[in-house]
Amino acid sequence: MVGRVGHIIFALGLVVGVLTGCAKADEGAEAVRETPSLRETPFVRTTPSLRTIPFDLYTHCGIDEARIGATYFEAETPLSDGSGNPPDGWDNPSQHGTMTLKSKTEAVFTDDAGHVVKFHARPGASAFKRICA
Repeated sequence: MVGRVGHIIFALGLVVGVLTGCAKADEGAEAVRETPSLRETPFVRTTPSLRTIPFDLYTHCGIDEARIGATYFEAETPLSDGSGNPPDGWDNPSQHGTMTLKSKTEAVFTDDAGHVVKFHARPGASAFKRICA
């Protein structure tokens, strides 16, 4: 009889241990479910993603301006051959490449020839500064 009672007590101990362990595991799972994700945490800042688009940069009168969507940009350092044409190594009337929008006010043109031109938005601009003929 003692042997049988001992087995029953042992078996009950296992059942209680397993149930307690499950309860604790569930409590932990509940805590994880209630933890807000990083996107929901107010103090986490995310960096806006960059956007790169195919772009034909107008070069006929030199590299000075670009229009991206409704925003007019001007080159940080305008480029020309001194006579109002693109510098040597640039296609004319346009150079195919990509424009990477770094922010609402910064963009960078690059191409397979290795050209890099930084542009800054012209606040309030509604047209190019000059029209090239």
